[in-house]
Amino acid sequence: MVLTASTMLSLGTKAPNFQLPDVVSGETISLDTFTDKKAILVMFICRHCPFVKHVQQELAQLGKDYLQSGLGIVAISSNDVKNYPDDAPELLKEMATELDFKFPLCYDESQETAKIYTAACTPDFFLFDSEQKLFYRGQLDDSRPSNGKPVTGKDLRSAIDAVLTSKSLTEEQKPSIGCNIKWKPGNEPDYFG
Repeated sequence: MVLTASTMLSLGTKAPNFQLPDVVSGETISLDTFTDKKAILVMFICRHCPFVKHVQQELAQLGKDYLQSGLGIVAISSNDVKNYPDDAPELLKEMATELDFKFPLCYDESQETAKIYTAACTPDFFLFDSEQKLFYRGQLDDSRPSNGKPVTGKDLRSAIDAVLTSKSLTEEQKPSIGCNIKWKPGNEPDYFG
């Protein structure tokens, strides 16, 4: 595990399009799936990461709490499954089913979606407004697996509530921290310098 922080993509960046299979339904999910939504939350997660495991119940709860709100949510796993078999699509499907995710969990086999979003870690969150412009990127909250702080989702929930009510976000946006995305050998992105 390499502790990695979000890249903090520039606010206002247009949401990159993607087309990925949902591991549960098999349907192809893209930005067009969410054209009728007031906002879109793109989450990069995986199954094996202790940082994701620490917050996975809150991620499932987010999906339930915002189901009727106008927020579209998609989770994406981009890890190299050859070296990290716990993140294979069939096991991601088990995770989504066990946690009762109310949003698609997609598998990014080529890792190109992670790259175009400049995703760096799991979990990594990107929240876009009704014009599909980046409104928030960063952490779920201040909780980490070993710091004893409760998982509340307060940072991300505050951003979601603001974007859904067309308010500005005044709080500082702190990067998410987690395991690095497990890039296939030779496929590492160049945005790490």
